[in-house]
Amino acid sequence: MSNSHDKHHEPQPPVLTGQHTYGSLSDKVASIPLDPKHSKGWIFGFLIAFSLFGLLHMAIGWVFFKGVGVWGITNPVGWGFDIINFVWWVGIGHAGTFISAILFLVKQQWRTSINRFAEAMTLFAVACAGLFPLLHMGRPWRAWWVFPYPNTMGLWPNFHSPLIWDVFAISTYATVSALFWYVGLIPDLATMRDKATFKPVKMIYAMLSMGWRGAASHWERHQMAYLLLAGMSTPLVLSVHTVVSFDFAMSLIPGWHTTVFPPYFVAGAIFSGFAMVLTLLIPIRKFYNLKDMITDKHIDNMAKITLATGWMVFYGYIIEAFMAWYSGNQFEGFMMLNRMSGPYAPFYWALILCNGIIPQLLWFKRVRLNMLFIWLISIVVNIGMWLERFVIIVTSLHRDFVPSAWDIYTPTKWDWATFLGTIGLFLTLIFLFIRVLPMVAGFEMKELLHHRKKHQ
Repeated sequence: MSNSHDKHHEPQPPVLTGQHTYGSLSDKVASIPLDPKHSKGWIFGFLIAFSLFGLLHMAIGWVFFKGVGVWGITNPVGWGFDIINFVWWVGIGHAGTFISAILFLVKQQWRTSINRFAEAMTLFAVACAGLFPLLHMGRPWRAWWVFPYPNTMGLWPNFHSPLIWDVFAISTYATVSALFWYVGLIPDLATMRDKATFKPVKMIYAMLSMGWRGAASHWERHQMAYLLLAGMSTPLVLSVHTVVSFDFAMSLIPGWHTTVFPPYFVAGAIFSGFAMVLTLLIPIRKFYNLKDMITDKHIDNMAKITLATGWMVFYGYIIEAFMAWYSGNQFEGFMMLNRMSGPYAPFYWALILCNGIIPQLLWFKRVRLNMLFIWLISIVVNIGMWLERFVIIVTSLHRDFVPSAWDIYTPTKWDWATFLGTIGLFLTLIFLFIRVLPMVAGFEMKELLHHRKKHQ
């Protein structure tokens, strides 16, 4: 009697639809990258993404040739699209680490079907973000100056510069995220090795799987390494975007000099990251018929986290406006009034609509389970989070303390070309990832299947 009572109160595994076996799970996960044929939809999407990637090459080449003056930056707005897009891309990369590390440590098993894709998305977003500080330097061929290596002349980087903080934060985040992603891939790479029939492909997967044979000692070391990397990754979720927020909060500029920025930026990063996961995963789930692995429950849970972090971001907007009024500081008051009624007011109210009003639809389960609605809302959130970075940076700079220095910031075609080019780079890497590596963690799905059978 007690055994049945204990069994009744054990946590139930997340939904895994379909009559899967261990073999069918492996076959389905491996079939997408091992399929020698490319679907017309994949080819069409890849060509669009690669065309935008080519635009990035052209934009970067022109910046190298002419300098950052081809951008729309002005004397008061020295940071334009480069820092706006840098912060936006870093934020998008946060969902992968949150899903993989934090949800893993708190034993949220519903993360299993989406963690591999989110981790890959993190790496690709960080790669896009890393381009902008280098280009922003003006002399990107001297980027090695920002790294602290010993030298005979004793010339060290300026550790007071936020550019140095960004280099440390992003390089650490990218390194740990890549290790975490690769360690999780090893068992599935071995599965790909065993199922591949074309010898060169088999050899590549064999090298990448590092001799994995599924022995008990292999699993023991793998699980220990995975747990340690998850523990290392967890503080990075908080620290990386906190460091990025210090780029602004450490200054004396009205609208930036505030202590709310670190938690506000972290919440905004997770908010935009989950929105991007939904934006990409919903069409991929449909296109590759993965509804039995990435279930409606997964989409529902991600929508709930998006709603929760969206409220944190909206609270940050309220606090910004409240402190501008309550502080009695005339510069802070003017900054907020300028945001609400100045030349960039439409952007401010658009971000309130995108990040504060429209996400409230996620309170309704019918909306959370309607794939078209949730996909459109996720796109709106991504647009809103980009507008947030635009408003924070531009409205705080274009009208500073001296009215004679005021100016309007207008991005040029090269600003847009660089931004759209990084989107092309991101999507190109996503398309290649889908066709080369398993986007679902097959070995973790087998653990869920074993867990479900044990409780049946």
